[in-house]
Formats: sequence, structure tokens, C-alpha cells
Amino acid sequence: MHKEAAIREPLIIGHKTYHEITEDVCKPIEDKAPRMWYILFGIALVIGLYGVGCIFYLLGTGIGVWGLNKTIGWAWDITNFVWWVGIGHAGTLISAVLLLFRQKWRMAINRSAEAMTIFAVFMAGLFPLIHMGRLWVGYWTLPLPNHFGSLWVNFNSPLLWDVFAISTYLSVSLVFWYIGLIPDFATIRDRVKKPIPKKMYSILSFGWSGRAKHWNRFELVSLVLAGVATPLVFSVHSIVSFDFATSVIPGWHTTIFPPYFVAGAVFSGFAMVQTLLLVMRKAMKLEAYIHTKHVEYMNIVIMVTGSIVGTAYITELFISWYSGVEYEAYAFFNRAVGPYWWAYWAMMTCNVVSPQLMWFKKLRRSLLFTFIISIVVNIGMWFERYVIIVTSIHRDYLPSSWSMHYPSHIDLGVYVGTIGLFFVFFLLFARFFPVLALNELKTILKSSGESYKNDTAPVHPYFAKNGHGSHGHDDHDTHNH
Repeated sequence: MHKEAAIREPLIIGHKTYHEITEDVCKPIEDKAPRMWYILFGIALVIGLYGVGCIFYLLGTGIGVWGLNKTIGWAWDITNFVWWVGIGHAGTLISAVLLLFRQKWRMAINRSAEAMTIFAVFMAGLFPLIHMGRLWVGYWTLPLPNHFGSLWVNFNSPLLWDVFAISTYLSVSLVFWYIGLIPDFATIRDRVKKPIPKKMYSILSFGWSGRAKHWNRFELVSLVLAGVATPLVFSVHSIVSFDFATSVIPGWHTTIFPPYFVAGAVFSGFAMVQTLLLVMRKAMKLEAYIHTKHVEYMNIVIMVTGSIVGTAYITELFISWYSGVEYEAYAFFNRAVGPYWWAYWAMMTCNVVSPQLMWFKKLRRSLLFTFIISIVVNIGMWFERYVIIVTSIHRDYLPSSWSMHYPSHIDLGVYVGTIGLFFVFFLLFARFFPVLALNELKTILKSSGESYKNDTAPVHPYFAKNGHGSHGHDDHDTHNH
């Protein structure tokens, strides 16, 4: 049995047993939802429906209701698209990359992070479809034969690469998330008494019985999917960055975009995971499984990726000066002191300065500070996308065509509405699905549980009689004796 160093903090605190883990994770699903859940769900649903109303109005009227103009053809919508895709990055990173590196601390947060990924990608996918203006011809992005009435799509276009990258990312993430849920669905299936939920969870669990053969296949499939998903972590946001990097517009035409977009995506994704988990652990009384150690590990990732993003900003500024291209230099000068200076400095403060506070251990382990910083980081990452997109095109080569972008109430409504819809999906997930990887958590109890670290775990009578310590049964199956 793998034994961890005693000086490491336990990942499961509170002297939990296997049965208590099952009870704690299944309780929110089996009991009636608390009043706070209904309040939050109601608020999210109202905001989401307002956003849906704005989308229907937009489709009926045309995208002229946005704040776009002749100079600024991309603005709020593409900013939101890139922001949502970025948020969807943490789930796959936590699940796939940390699984391959055998990081045990991921097991308390991977389920929620994977769900967050899927819902964020749903929200991101809305914006390119809306941006078409004609949602009903969205199938034109697919390489259909000509007898469908449209020509083949342009494979040279980075916008088409987005379609393939994001649809692949979504499908792999969805399969990965669902495969992980199957053993937990089986646990709930065996516990619920009411016939309709029992039937529903029976269908969802695909006849899982917990046999060694099933676990062997489960672990094999998880590793294969992790191997497939890991390159996607890097490719998806790199391809999204090609929307800009393959153009010739000063401020966009830069080779640093792919790595720095990936770092920024992980940065914003982990921040959103922190925001959701800190609320969820309190609301669902999961403090024993998601605690300061998990928060600290995630804050270290936020600090590292935030430092990479800050380095990329400084590199961009240096290259704009060193290149000797006056248009490139002006694009960055205009960002810092032009009419959108407030957005630029908000971005720099939120994304470069705030993560550096994580160097202080006391702040890094503070739950309140983490919650505030997680929101600040996502505000900063939204401003980053807005600054990149709008300030690079609002002043082009002809001063006579310079313009400003002012978002309309429909811009605001669609964006706020997607946040509402995101929380509607997440709250439904938290109500009917296990938010922690129940069966995976149990696998680390004997090496990372507080009782086992402190040698206070209950001893089986057989081992007590034969003089074994509390860990004497770790490498044996007690029912064989």
C-alpha cells in the first residue's frame, strides 16, 4: 500500500470512514434541496431567460442591435466567446493532466471542474452561431457535400479550425466526464428507494456492478481519454488564438499568442473553479473534502499561469518596440494611454499584480482572499480579451475611420444571460449528480485520510488480536481471514 509522508496534510479531514464519504456525497442528491438552492436557481433562471430573450430579439432583428460599427466588426461577442472557452480549460487540465501525473488532490475537484468545462463550452459555442446573424444556417460550418445546397467550407479559415477544435474538445470532455460518473451513478442506484430515480440512475450507470473487470476497464479508458485530452488542453486555445495571430492587424499578428492564450485559459479556468468550489463546499457541507490544501494547490497553479501571462504582456510590449514597426508600436501605445486605457490597466492590475499576492502563504491559504481573487482574475481575463480585440481595430491606418465601441443593452443582456444559463446548468448538476468523485475519493482514504495519517484508524478485530498496527490490514483483504 502506498504510504504518504506524515508531514503532508491529509486530503480528507475529519476522521472519515468509507460509509461516511458515501453519506456525505449522496446526501445533497437524496435529501430535499435546501432553500438557498432554490433561491440561487431562481435568480440564475431569471437572468438566463433574460439572456435567451435578448438572443431571440437579436435573431429576429439582426446583429445591428449590437454596438458594432464599420470599423469595429468584432467586439463584445467574440470577447465573450474567447472568455468562455478559456474558462472551460481547467476541467480537462485537472482531469487529464493531473490524472496522468497521479496527483491525488485532483480527486476532490475534478468532477465539478469537468462539469464546469462542458457548460462553459456550451456558452462559448452560442456566440459564433449568434455572430453569424443567421443561426439556421449554422450547418454551413460543416464540410457537407454540395448537394446540400452550400459549397464546401474554407479549410484555410481559422474560424473553421475553431469549429473542429471546440467540437472535438467538447465531445472528449463529455465522454471523460460521463465515464467518471458511471461508478457513482451505480452507488446512488443501489441507495435510492423511489422507483423513478432508481430507474433513471440504473440507465445512467450502464449496468455497473463493481467487479474487478469493470474497474480494470474503467481505469484503462480513463487513462486513454486522459492521453487524448491532454494535447487538446494545448491545441484548443492555441487554435482560438489563430483567429487573431494569422491576421495582419497590428496587435494581433504575433507568434506569442498560442502559448500565452493557453496559459491565460488555464489561469481563468482555475479561477472559476475556485469561485464555484468555495461556494459549493459551504452550501453542501463538503469542508472535509475541499479544504485549504486543495485551495492552496490551485492557487499555486493560478500564481504560475498568472506569472506566465504577465511575462507575455511584457514580451509583447518589448517586441512592439524592438520590431521597429511603427504601427505595431502605436497599437500597444494606444492600448496603454488611448481612450481604452482604463480597460488596459484593469487587465494589468487583475492579471499581473493580483496573482503575485499568492506568494504569501497566509493569503494563498485564505478562503476569503481566494474567493475575491478568483473573481478579480476572471474580470481581468475578460478585459484582456476585450483589450486585444477592440483596441487593435478601433484605430486603423486611416484616422478618418477611427471609431469607438459602446456596448448596447443587447450586448450586455446576452453576456449576462450566458452567465445565468451557466449557473442554471451547474446548479442542476449539483442537485442531481455527485459533485465529488465518490469512488475515487475512497481510493485515497488510507493514504491521505486524517485517521490513517495520525494512526487513529479503527483496527479490524483480527489484526488487534494478532498484534498488528492500525495499518496492518492495508495490504490484505480482511474478509479472506
